[in-house]
Amino acid sequence: MAEGTKRRLAAIVSADVVGYSRLMGVDEVSTLAALRAHRAEMIDDKIAEYRGRIVKTMGDGLLLEFPSVVDATQCMVEIQSGMAERNQSIDEDRRITFRIGVNLGDIIIDGDDILGDGVNIAARLQEIAEPGGIAISNRVHEDIRDRLEASFEDFGEQALKNIARPLQVWRWSLVASNNRVSTASGEGEALSVPNKPSIAVLPFDNMSRDPEEEFFADGMAEDIITALSRHRSLFVIARNSTFAYKGQSPDLRKVAAELGVRYVLEGSVRKGGNRVRITAQLIEGESGNHIWAERYDRTLDDIFAVQDEMTQAITARIGPEIDQAERDRARTLPPENLDAWENYQRGLWHLYRFNAADNAVAQRLFRRATELSNTFAPAHAGLTHALYYAYMHGHTGDRQATLDEAYTTGRAAVAADERDADTHFALGRIQYLRQETAASLKELETAINQNPSFAHAYLGFGTALLYDSQCERCIEACDEAARLSPHDPLMWTILAVKAYGLIVLGRNPEAVEAAREAVRQPTAPWTAYFALAVASGLAGNGEEAAAALADMLRLNRDFSTDDIRQVLPFRESAHADRFIEGLRLAGLED
Repeated sequence: MAEGTKRRLAAIVSADVVGYSRLMGVDEVSTLAALRAHRAEMIDDKIAEYRGRIVKTMGDGLLLEFPSVVDATQCMVEIQSGMAERNQSIDEDRRITFRIGVNLGDIIIDGDDILGDGVNIAARLQEIAEPGGIAISNRVHEDIRDRLEASFEDFGEQALKNIARPLQVWRWSLVASNNRVSTASGEGEALSVPNKPSIAVLPFDNMSRDPEEEFFADGMAEDIITALSRHRSLFVIARNSTFAYKGQSPDLRKVAAELGVRYVLEGSVRKGGNRVRITAQLIEGESGNHIWAERYDRTLDDIFAVQDEMTQAITARIGPEIDQAERDRARTLPPENLDAWENYQRGLWHLYRFNAADNAVAQRLFRRATELSNTFAPAHAGLTHALYYAYMHGHTGDRQATLDEAYTTGRAAVAADERDADTHFALGRIQYLRQETAASLKELETAINQNPSFAHAYLGFGTALLYDSQCERCIEACDEAARLSPHDPLMWTILAVKAYGLIVLGRNPEAVEAAREAVRQPTAPWTAYFALAVASGLAGNGEEAAAALADMLRLNRDFSTDDIRQVLPFRESAHADRFIEGLRLAGLED
């Protein structure tokens, strides 16, 4: 130890205001006044009551130190509960909401400041906490368990930024806490379902009758819970709650009611020799209807590699299936009763019809969702997607104004929830249209890192690579997107972008095959036929090229070659020239 360096063990708390930049942008004076009032009337007194010390303030955040980890955690639970109560009378878009991280670790004393890994981990825990919630390290949980009435859910191992090893994390939220209190009251009432899709993953049945295979079945369910927790649009029940059903054969509708979820995933594992069969099925809790089911047969050359592969395959399929079920559900509800989530889901249904009229309806629904909840990141992202397609497909009288608005809404989406992969995907697509390729690639890589099962993030990444002339990598990204989501509503885009990459590389016969698959998709718009017309023209398939060109012009009567440089913003203009040449070979007149 360096001479004069002082260390001690302490409970460290990092707290941060959610969406602080947005709040300051709306009303700087009122935001600062509200934050000061919360501190003066409640927060600072609570910290003092539990013997905490305010180490420093950072504008939108606090760094605190407590001698007792039990006191630190109880104090934060009471502060979050108090903030929720104080916010009830405040408009949602003006509420001060904290994310909080709590860690127990060794700290270095530097005057009045504290430093070290213990502080860094607390800050990273704060970043992954839910708005209004608390995230704690496993070390904290070990010390507080059975000492507090507050109950924390297992959030699994999390890779924290700039922290060398994954960390076991536990989380608390007021909604989950209230649900547990309701259940414990003995009234036997079903829990209320969250206002976003919710899922419980039951322990997978070990059908092999071999106790040694139990760890593989349990590991599958645990890994799926962890992977699904990366989907910000899903409310995922923690392992401790779902594994209470282990060894039982419960009525899944009863499970859904008891856990307060809309969907239940169950599965089984059967091993024979060096082969394993894994089945999974997704159930709609209220009706008991099957939404999706699949069977996977694999060779167990590497048991952990198989477990990782199956986890990714199953979680990648669940997301789109739940999204479709949510869109179908939203369409059946009365328009006047739709909340922000339901407006968003109905907007997605219209968006994926890929025509001008439905795009306009989608924009209206997304705007309505943002009005109902200005901090609801999916609505901002949905509006960005709608504006993106309006730009791409010519559903606007002023392309530049549409692109400018999309950039604004994309930035608002990320500001509302920077941990939502879809917000980075939405903004990244707008950035490559603005020819900000480096920034676009960074956003899209962030989306992939946040959710490795997110097929659309790979699609966006592949598209940015295409415009950056990295076409081999573009094709690889498109293939990964198609593998992750084989029935995706954007499959025509995935295939068309792949075809574009093959066209740039001069691999015209392969481009024709990809484009043919694109136009076979049920929602394929004019851009899919554009890919087929160009690829077939360059490949010398004159009849097929002419037919594709006719379909393209039927779907987009106002098309001109000037559109190509707007919707295909290649860094190298020669690539756009190649597409124009393909259309001329297909029969397009100047």
